[in-house]
Amino acid sequence: MKTEKSKSAEMDPGIWSKLPPELLEHILSFLPLKTLLTLRSTCKRFKSLVFSPPFISKHSSASHFTSFLLLSHPQCYGHFPLYDTIRGAWRNLALPFSFLPPCAAQFNLLSSCNGLVCFSLPNSCCFLVCNLLAKSSRVIQFPFSPFAFEMLTLVSAPDGYNIFMLCSKFSSNHAFVYDSKDHSWTQYDGFQPVLIDNFHQEGASFNGFLCFATPEPYSVVSFDLEKGNWETLNTEMPGELTFVRLVSDPDGGKLYLVGGIGRNGISRSMRLWELGNGGMWVEVERLPELMCRKFVSVCYHNYEHVYCFWHQGIICVCCHTWPEVLYCKLSRRTWHWIPKCPSLPDKWSCGFRWFSFLPDLYALT
Repeated sequence: MKTEKSKSAEMDPGIWSKLPPELLEHILSFLPLKTLLTLRSTCKRFKSLVFSPPFISKHSSASHFTSFLLLSHPQCYGHFPLYDTIRGAWRNLALPFSFLPPCAAQFNLLSSCNGLVCFSLPNSCCFLVCNLLAKSSRVIQFPFSPFAFEMLTLVSAPDGYNIFMLCSKFSSNHAFVYDSKDHSWTQYDGFQPVLIDNFHQEGASFNGFLCFATPEPYSVVSFDLEKGNWETLNTEMPGELTFVRLVSDPDGGKLYLVGGIGRNGISRSMRLWELGNGGMWVEVERLPELMCRKFVSVCYHNYEHVYCFWHQGIICVCCHTWPEVLYCKLSRRTWHWIPKCPSLPDKWSCGFRWFSFLPDLYALT
């Protein structure tokens, strides 16, 4: 028999069902992401509230409940290991989901940005942009066929997103930009193939531009996403560089340069610079010697395999031939290794590609 105390501790449905919408909205905003996603399927009221304009406007900026580093590999076959950077634990993301086409296991992951991921569809001139959390997707048809693209970057925009890509067409090179607002592609000419140093490296988004590093003699070129113009950044590069990669902090409006220092193509150290006032590169960090030795041995001095990206206050430095991630935590000026995922077979030796993945329920495809 229930006591009077246990009865009083129970939630009275007559009270909870009559909560003011603004109070219920405030309570829901404190729920963990997993619980929130479960609740939206329990009743129409919760679902309409979670996707209502007031709830979205108040809580979409804080909708990154956790953040992950996502690993893609040609032999994953629809399974993507995730490293939870907040809890320091490994998880697994399995495809295909019911909302994706049947050939999802054959997708090639190309880019990610603000809760969205972009895949290339096999044997087609299409891309697939997905919000895996909201279970929404959009197939984007490229206007020319056949086509071959050397570089693709998914870029966040004020009212959606852009897809930037370099494409070889009719023995010429062009830049193409997709705008999600009107679902259209725009072609821009004037791209010189010698400008880009590494076709695996995505563009660094910086003040409305995408920035890229050129081969030796090293320089930085930028592409205006609105006007479609290429420009060379007027800045003096650090000396004795053996390789250069660019990384941007999209929220802080900062541009960073990761580079090796050495001679004859051999890196003896690796450093991090920030673009300061007047276009000067200001050194902010150096990789400790022992960690630098390991990274150089991993690359075998083949720096074309090196790529970098920004993730929640850290700069990740990766290599296509190595399953670990080297990163610099900028707030503490410290360097760390994220070890190999324990579920990866030892025989996988090449093709590792890491991405920043910030789940966002309200990122529109």
